[in-house]
Amino acid sequence: MKPLKAELMLIVVTMFWGSSYIFMKMGLDTLGEFNLIALRFGLAFVLAAILFHKRLRRIDLRTLKYGALLGFLLLGVFTCITFGLKTTTTSNAGFLVALTVIFVPLIDVLVFRKRVAPPQIFGAVLAISGIGLLTLNSSLHVQPGDLLCILSAVFYAVQILVTGKAVKTCDSLNIGILQLGFAGGYALVLSAIFETPSLPSSMPGWIAILALGILCSACGFILQPVAQKYTTPTRTGLIFSLEPVFAAFFGYWFAGEQLSMQGYTGAALVLLGIVASELLGKMPLNANMNRMPRKRRADL
Repeated sequence: MKPLKAELMLIVVTMFWGSSYIFMKMGLDTLGEFNLIALRFGLAFVLAAILFHKRLRRIDLRTLKYGALLGFLLLGVFTCITFGLKTTTTSNAGFLVALTVIFVPLIDVLVFRKRVAPPQIFGAVLAISGIGLLTLNSSLHVQPGDLLCILSAVFYAVQILVTGKAVKTCDSLNIGILQLGFAGGYALVLSAIFETPSLPSSMPGWIAILALGILCSACGFILQPVAQKYTTPTRTGLIFSLEPVFAAFFGYWFAGEQLSMQGYTGAALVLLGIVASELLGKMPLNANMNRMPRKRRADL
């Protein structure tokens, strides 16, 4: 698969995730937080396992371990977001979770000791600035929910990086399926301990679970590792910064929400950040810098 096709696939995944906020609000009207997560990922795992049962027969221990780890990270992402929204605003949550764009290259450098190209850093700065304009409508106060959303962004960044490492040695499709099953299983255990697991009791609840399970989870988290195999973790994180843009679009289309001039400016900056990372990264100057010996680059 060519990088361009993989990145277009990641944009589709991001579009699905941008629609998830509306469906999560619908589902949480009748379901507990862990219950919603368990149904969402459980349904996605069952559907994916049925469709790809022959592929799953080739699972080895390494793939199983990565699936368990990625499932835990997914649980961390959505648990922090769900509980964080109780004590912070949606605008703060959108901005703080979008810090994933910053955490991906930061963790990549500090933990995996990899160099990040300057155009990707520049694009990330533009994107995070745009997300701030798009989602931050008031002053940012540190609340428990804010800290949870920051932690969610850390989980998200680690999940992206671990996925990038896992798909190099394991079957990407099997990893995508297994992480759904583990995330749903972990959430079911927590729901049994802290809640009373149940099925949706209303039609909007069922619509929410089906949309979250099929589109946002089954399609999203299976396509992610498949596509991410052919692009970089930093660029994956940058593409995922489009999620607030799609969320704003679906909010306008289905709930009649409209962006201010500040919001439209933010959306434009996010798109500009992605284009800058893509186009500037292919400029001859950047390519020459990458080919230059490390000592020579340090002297410039």
